[in-house]
Amino acid sequence: MPTVRLFPDKAQMAQAAADHAAGLLQEAIARHGKARFIAATGASQLEFLARLTCRHDVDWSRTELFHLDEYIGLPPGHGASFVKYIRERIIEPAGISRYTLLEPGLNPEVLIRGASRLIADAPIDVAFVGIGENGHLAFNDPPADFETREPYLIVHLDDACRRQQVGEGWFHTLDEVPAQAISMSVRQILEARQILCIVPDARKAQAVAAALEGPVTPDVPASILQTHPLVTVYLDPPAASLLRVRPSPIN
Repeated sequence: MPTVRLFPDKAQMAQAAADHAAGLLQEAIARHGKARFIAATGASQLEFLARLTCRHDVDWSRTELFHLDEYIGLPPGHGASFVKYIRERIIEPAGISRYTLLEPGLNPEVLIRGASRLIADAPIDVAFVGIGENGHLAFNDPPADFETREPYLIVHLDDACRRQQVGEGWFHTLDEVPAQAISMSVRQILEARQILCIVPDARKAQAVAAALEGPVTPDVPASILQTHPLVTVYLDPPAASLLRVRPSPIN
């Protein structure tokens, strides 16, 4: 079962998660000479990533980043593009030179083949993920495919997921949100040696409770994290508010 760490507020949660993440990257570099990692995007990850990418004690030149998911059909440079997010909030601040991105505007099948080949070159040391309001993991909306071994796949986004993107301010209306995306598969995410799951805010509370305390089911894609041996979940009090067994906050 995942280790759940609860902090008094979002800022302390983000800092603790960044400290843990930096340590895992450092350990991987010391052990293998490099660290390969996956990073989620979205509003919930902003504070965590801001604290992580300013860490000068991580040799970012020895890291390699893999893109988790991207919309299909967005023009290059669109404000909601996760490629734009990754460049501005991870690659440029940290100075990462090795990365695989799912560039909007390119053929999805070509992107999937290329990214799948590159991610298979060596193990992933750590994945930084979140949980969607509908319980999704990456863009694997319910019911998620728990069986495919393909590293990336084309997925259809459900209305709950698309409404979340509007609610977070990435799009003005539901009609603007693409109906399809490329997502890293659930099984590929689970291939990471360690997983840090960073989930702030009350709007995620129901999904957090279902993922951590409910059955493992494709209807709650993030529930699959219960099956991984090294998962740490970082929560603030609003996100943890519906847990039946609530850990004491770490000061």
